[in-house]
Amino acid sequence: MFAELLRQPGVEEVLELRSAFGFLAFHGGSLEEGTDTIARAAAARGGASLYAVLQPPELRWHVPSAEVDPGASRALARFLDHVEVVIALHGYGRAGWWTTLLAGGSNRALAGDVRRRVEAALPGYEVVDDLSAIPSELRGMHPDNPVNRPRHGGVQLELPPRVRGLGPYWNDHPDEARPTTALVEALGSVAEAWAYARDSDARTPDVRSRSSAVPNSAPMKSVAPPSAMRPI
Repeated sequence: MFAELLRQPGVEEVLELRSAFGFLAFHGGSLEEGTDTIARAAAARGGASLYAVLQPPELRWHVPSAEVDPGASRALARFLDHVEVVIALHGYGRAGWWTTLLAGGSNRALAGDVRRRVEAALPGYEVVDDLSAIPSELRGMHPDNPVNRPRHGGVQLELPPRVRGLGPYWNDHPDEARPTTALVEALGSVAEAWAYARDSDARTPDVRSRSSAVPNSAPMKSVAPPSAMRPI
Protein backbone atom coordinates (compact mmCIF):
# COMPACT_ATOMS: atom_id res chain seq x y z
CA MET A 1 0.00 0.00 0.00
CA PHE A 2 2.85 2.42 0.81
CA ALA A 3 4.65 1.57 -2.41
CA GLU A 4 1.44 2.23 -4.34
CA LEU A 5 1.03 5.60 -2.62
CA LEU A 6 4.52 6.66 -3.64
CA ARG A 7 3.66 5.92 -7.27
CA GLN A 8 0.68 8.28 -7.27
CA PRO A 9 1.02 11.47 -9.35
CA GLY A 10 2.10 14.46 -7.32
CA VAL A 11 3.33 12.52 -4.27
CA GLU A 12 6.72 13.83 -3.15
CA GLU A 13 9.32 12.34 -0.80
CA VAL A 14 11.67 14.69 1.05
CA LEU A 15 14.98 13.48 2.50
CA GLU A 16 17.46 15.68 4.36
CA LEU A 17 20.34 13.98 6.21
CA ARG A 18 22.01 15.88 9.03
CA SER A 19 22.47 14.60 12.61
CA ALA A 20 21.53 11.17 13.99
CA PHE A 21 18.31 12.72 15.34
CA GLY A 22 15.49 12.65 12.84
CA PHE A 23 12.01 14.03 12.20
CA LEU A 24 9.37 12.06 10.31
CA ALA A 25 6.21 13.35 8.62
CA PHE A 26 5.05 10.61 6.28
CA HIS A 27 1.38 11.72 6.40
CA GLY A 28 2.24 15.21 5.19
CA GLY A 29 0.93 17.47 2.48
CA SER A 30 -2.86 17.48 2.13
CA LEU A 31 -3.42 14.56 4.55
CA GLU A 32 -2.32 15.68 8.03
CA GLU A 33 -1.77 19.30 7.13
CA GLY A 34 1.11 21.20 8.64
CA THR A 35 2.98 18.16 9.94
CA ASP A 36 5.59 18.22 7.18
CA THR A 37 6.05 21.98 7.47
CA ILE A 38 6.61 21.77 11.23
CA ALA A 39 8.90 18.75 10.88
CA ARG A 40 11.00 20.44 8.22
CA ALA A 41 11.38 23.65 10.23
CA ALA A 42 12.19 21.77 13.45
CA ALA A 43 14.81 19.67 11.65
CA ALA A 44 16.46 22.80 10.29
CA ARG A 45 16.31 24.48 13.71
CA GLY A 46 17.85 21.48 15.50
CA GLY A 47 20.35 20.39 12.85
CA ALA A 48 18.38 17.15 12.51
CA SER A 49 17.54 14.84 9.63
CA LEU A 50 14.15 14.70 7.91
CA TYR A 51 12.00 12.28 5.96
CA ALA A 52 8.59 13.38 4.77
CA VAL A 53 5.94 12.31 2.30
CA LEU A 54 3.80 15.08 0.83
CA GLN A 55 0.47 14.30 -0.80
CA PRO A 56 -0.96 16.73 -3.37
CA PRO A 57 -4.26 18.58 -2.73
CA GLU A 58 -6.33 16.10 -4.72
CA LEU A 59 -5.09 13.09 -2.70
CA ARG A 60 -5.75 12.15 0.93
CA TRP A 61 -4.55 8.57 1.25
CA HIS A 62 -3.95 7.37 4.81
CA VAL A 63 -1.48 4.48 4.89
CA PRO A 64 -1.37 3.04 8.44
CA SER A 65 1.96 3.80 10.09
CA ALA A 66 2.82 0.10 10.49
CA GLU A 67 2.58 -0.27 6.70
CA VAL A 68 5.03 2.54 5.94
CA ASP A 69 7.73 0.11 4.85
CA PRO A 70 11.35 1.15 4.19
CA GLY A 71 11.49 -1.77 1.75
CA ALA A 72 9.24 0.29 -0.54
CA SER A 73 11.29 3.50 -0.35
CA ARG A 74 15.03 3.91 -0.81
CA ALA A 75 14.78 7.39 0.73
CA LEU A 76 13.08 6.10 3.89
CA ALA A 77 15.57 3.23 4.14
CA ARG A 78 18.47 5.70 3.90
CA PHE A 79 16.89 7.88 6.56
CA LEU A 80 16.38 4.98 8.99
CA ASP A 81 19.92 3.74 8.41
CA HIS A 82 21.24 7.20 9.21
CA VAL A 83 19.29 8.17 12.34
CA GLU A 84 19.35 6.68 15.85
CA VAL A 85 16.17 8.23 17.25
CA VAL A 86 13.22 10.14 15.78
CA ILE A 87 10.15 12.24 16.41
CA ALA A 88 7.30 11.42 14.03
CA LEU A 89 4.73 14.19 13.63
CA HIS A 90 1.09 13.31 12.98
CA GLY A 91 -2.21 15.16 13.01
CA TYR A 92 -5.33 14.06 14.83
CA GLY A 93 -8.63 15.58 15.86
CA ARG A 94 -10.92 14.78 18.75
CA ALA A 95 -13.61 16.94 20.33
CA GLY A 96 -12.41 18.53 23.55
CA TRP A 97 -8.74 17.75 22.84
CA TRP A 98 -7.99 20.80 20.69
CA THR A 99 -5.06 21.88 22.90
CA THR A 100 -3.78 18.39 23.77
CA LEU A 101 -0.70 16.86 22.13
CA LEU A 102 -0.09 13.11 22.52
CA ALA A 103 3.45 11.74 22.90
CA GLY A 104 3.50 8.02 22.14
CA GLY A 105 6.23 5.81 20.69
CA SER A 106 8.78 3.50 22.28
CA ASN A 107 11.27 6.04 23.65
CA ARG A 108 9.58 7.12 26.86
CA ALA A 109 12.52 9.16 28.17
CA LEU A 110 12.48 11.26 25.00
CA ALA A 111 8.69 11.60 25.28
CA GLY A 112 9.18 13.12 28.72
CA ASP A 113 11.66 15.62 27.36
CA VAL A 114 9.26 16.54 24.54
CA ARG A 115 6.51 17.11 27.09
CA ARG A 116 8.63 19.37 29.29
CA ARG A 117 10.00 21.50 26.47
CA VAL A 118 6.76 21.86 24.52
CA GLU A 119 4.67 22.71 27.57
CA ALA A 120 7.25 25.30 28.63
CA ALA A 121 7.11 26.88 25.17
CA LEU A 122 3.32 26.69 24.72
CA PRO A 123 1.33 27.88 27.75
CA GLY A 124 -2.23 26.68 27.47
CA TYR A 125 -1.29 23.46 25.68
CA GLU A 126 -0.83 20.06 27.30
CA VAL A 127 1.38 17.16 26.21
CA VAL A 128 0.20 13.75 27.40
CA ASP A 129 3.09 11.29 27.73
CA ASP A 130 1.32 8.73 29.92
CA LEU A 131 0.64 5.89 27.48
CA SER A 132 -2.36 4.68 29.48
CA ALA A 133 -4.03 8.08 28.89
CA ILE A 134 -3.46 8.02 25.11
CA PRO A 135 -6.05 6.25 22.93
CA SER A 136 -4.55 2.90 21.93
CA GLU A 137 -4.79 3.65 18.20
CA LEU A 138 -2.65 6.79 18.70
CA ARG A 139 0.12 5.35 20.90
CA GLY A 140 2.47 4.51 18.02
CA MET A 141 3.80 1.35 19.62
CA HIS A 142 3.68 -1.13 16.71
CA PRO A 143 7.24 -2.40 16.06
CA ASP A 144 6.83 -1.88 12.29
CA ASN A 145 5.93 1.78 12.74
CA PRO A 146 8.93 3.78 11.40
CA VAL A 147 9.03 5.74 14.67
CA ASN A 148 10.16 2.56 16.45
CA ARG A 149 12.61 1.25 13.84
CA PRO A 150 15.75 3.30 14.71
CA ARG A 151 18.23 1.99 17.27
CA HIS A 152 16.72 4.04 20.10
CA GLY A 153 13.14 4.19 18.84
CA GLY A 154 11.34 7.48 19.01
CA VAL A 155 8.29 9.57 19.87
CA GLN A 156 5.06 9.68 17.89
CA LEU A 157 3.75 13.18 18.49
CA GLU A 158 0.08 13.67 17.60
CA LEU A 159 -0.80 17.32 16.97
CA PRO A 160 -4.37 18.68 17.14
CA PRO A 161 -5.38 21.18 14.44
CA ARG A 162 -5.06 24.21 16.69
CA VAL A 163 -1.36 23.74 17.44
CA ARG A 164 -0.79 23.36 13.69
CA GLY A 165 -2.46 26.75 13.16
CA LEU A 166 -5.55 25.16 11.60
CA GLY A 167 -9.24 24.96 12.41
CA PRO A 168 -12.15 27.33 13.10
CA TYR A 169 -10.53 28.67 16.28
CA TRP A 170 -8.18 30.82 14.19
CA ASN A 171 -11.08 32.29 12.21
CA ASP A 172 -12.37 33.76 15.47
CA HIS A 173 -8.90 34.82 16.72
CA PRO A 174 -7.18 36.26 13.63
CA ASP A 175 -4.90 38.55 15.64
CA GLU A 176 -3.65 35.88 18.04
CA ALA A 177 -0.15 34.53 17.36
CA ARG A 178 -0.17 31.00 15.98
CA PRO A 179 1.72 28.48 18.16
CA THR A 180 3.62 26.80 15.34
CA THR A 181 6.75 28.94 15.70
CA ALA A 182 7.07 28.15 19.40
CA LEU A 183 6.40 24.47 18.70
CA VAL A 184 9.17 24.38 16.09
CA GLU A 185 11.56 26.04 18.53
CA ALA A 186 10.74 23.52 21.27
CA LEU A 187 11.10 20.49 18.99
CA GLY A 188 14.34 21.84 17.56
CA SER A 189 15.71 22.21 21.08
CA VAL A 190 14.82 18.56 21.81
CA ALA A 191 16.88 17.46 18.80
CA GLU A 192 19.74 19.76 19.71
CA ALA A 193 19.83 18.54 23.33
CA TRP A 194 19.78 14.88 22.27
CA ALA A 195 22.64 15.39 19.81
CA TYR A 196 24.67 17.24 22.46
CA ALA A 197 24.12 14.45 24.99
CA ARG A 198 25.09 11.83 22.39
CA ASP A 199 28.29 13.69 21.52
CA SER A 200 29.11 14.13 25.20
CA ASP A 201 28.70 10.39 25.75
CA ALA A 202 30.97 9.69 22.78
CA ARG A 203 33.70 11.85 24.32
CA THR A 204 33.29 10.26 27.77
CA PRO A 205 32.11 6.67 27.18
CA ASP A 206 32.64 5.68 30.79
CA VAL A 207 30.06 8.22 32.00
CA ARG A 208 26.34 7.61 31.45
CA SER A 209 24.64 10.82 30.34
CA ARG A 210 22.15 12.26 32.79
CA SER A 211 20.29 14.32 30.20
CA SER A 212 16.55 13.73 30.09
CA ALA A 213 16.91 13.69 26.31
CA VAL A 214 19.13 10.61 26.29
CA PRO A 215 17.51 7.84 24.23
CA ASN A 216 15.94 4.90 25.97
CA SER A 217 16.45 1.62 24.14
CA ALA A 218 14.39 -0.60 26.44
CA PRO A 219 11.98 -2.73 24.39
CA MET A 220 8.32 -1.87 24.67
CA LYS A 221 5.26 -4.09 24.32
CA SER A 222 3.55 -3.54 20.97
CA VAL A 223 -0.15 -2.97 20.43
CA ALA A 224 -2.34 -2.80 17.37
CA PRO A 225 -1.29 -0.25 14.71
CA PRO A 226 -3.09 3.08 14.47
CA SER A 227 -6.17 2.77 12.32
CA ALA A 228 -9.36 4.07 13.88
CA MET A 229 -8.75 7.81 14.01
CA ARG A 230 -9.45 9.87 10.92
CA PRO A 231 -6.62 12.41 10.53
CA ILE A 232 -7.53 16.09 10.58
